[in-house]
Amino acid sequence: MCRSIKTLRPVGDRQQPASEEEIAAAALQYVRKVSGYRRPSRANAAAFAAAVDEVSRSTSRLLASLGAAGAAGRGAGTAGSGS
Repeated sequence: MCRSIKTLRPVGDRQQPASEEEIAAAALQYVRKVSGYRRPSRANAAAFAAAVDEVSRSTSRLLASLGAAGAAGRGAGTAGSGS
């Protein structure tokens, strides 16, 4: 399942930021994989939906905080630079 989650960060040919729909679809795939449920039971539906929402929000925050591929983070100040 998770193999089909595509890279959402703008790299290579992809120059547009990921849409909310793309982020939500990736979050749903991730929660399905981790939980082992394709569709949760009614008893677990709220927890499942909350997890998808949290993963979506976390992914959006991550993507917003990352710079463009190769634009920042090279050279000085990066971890392991041996300063």
